[in-house]
Formats: sequence, C-alpha cells, structure tokens
Amino acid sequence: MVAGGFGVGKTTFVGAVSEIAPLSTEELLTTVSAATDNLDGIENKVETTVAMDFGRITLDPEHVLYLFGTPGQERFWFMWDELCEGALGAVILADTRRLQECFAAVDFFEQRGLGFVVAVNEFDGAYRYDPEEVRGALDLTEEIPVVCCDARISSSGVQTLLTLVRHLIAHTPAPATGYGAHT
Repeated sequence: MVAGGFGVGKTTFVGAVSEIAPLSTEELLTTVSAATDNLDGIENKVETTVAMDFGRITLDPEHVLYLFGTPGQERFWFMWDELCEGALGAVILADTRRLQECFAAVDFFEQRGLGFVVAVNEFDGAYRYDPEEVRGALDLTEEIPVVCCDARISSSGVQTLLTLVRHLIAHTPAPATGYGAHT
C-alpha cells in the first residue's frame, strides 16, 4: 500500500514507479469539497483520489509488487481496511510542511501490525529535515525505516519500495515447523 495524508504525493508515487499505465481515480476538486478538504500548503492542488490508485512493478521474475494507493481524505478512510486486506506492507508518504497529515496512516498500520516505512516526499522549496528528526516527530521506533524520496522520480520510488521489502523480510518471523516435522 501507498498511504498518507491528503496531497502528499501518493498518486504521483504510484504513477512514477508503475511499469504499467496506472489506474487512477483522480477527480477534480470542487467547491463542495472546499469546505471539507484543507488545502493549506497545497493551494495549487486541483485533483484528488476518490477511490484508489493501482500500479505494478516487477522486482525480478519471481517478485511482483502490486501497488494500491489510498485516498488521503478522512472521508475516504473507510476504504483503507479493504485495500489493506492481504497487503504485505506499506509506504507512508510524509510531507514535512504538513507532517500531521501522516499521523493517521502511522496509527492505522501500527494498530494492524502491518510493516511499513515512512518516505519523506521532498517537495520543491520545502525545508529538508534529517530522517531522524522526522522519526522523532512521528515517535517511531528505531526499527521503522525513514527515508527521503522524490515521488516524481521512478528510481527514488523504487529505492523506497526496496527499503520496504528489505524491512519486511528482516522483520517477518520464520515459519513455524509443524508438529512431528522431520528436520
């Protein structure tokens, strides 16, 4: 999953790393949503995801990641449980200009025990924080990777996904051996 708050770059991330034309459910923001969607810090945003984004990336012939980008607005959070079903892990995109926008995603994945990494999307003109500063602000344990990325650049997104995969492999318990199994 690719999750995070409203306007943090989830659709851009999925589109940049996907090897197929991504499915996007972006719709124009309307005056009706203006009362609901806080555009502070993202005043130039004109579209928003209303269901999900979908993409795919092949790491090697045996390993394919299917990417599901979540909608960021609170009114669409009910979809996160469905999108989370069967997920291996998540990338939480963070915008340091509006860090509070990713708190709900961190809580969501922590409560479900789903492994995740935090990727600080480095927007043009935004102050560059050290990943450890972001870790402290989000109150994350040392085991959760915090990386910097540019959601517009494929190689940056791919490196973020590889960090997630390595994190999941390192923190997935070994399968239990069955009763009476021969070793």
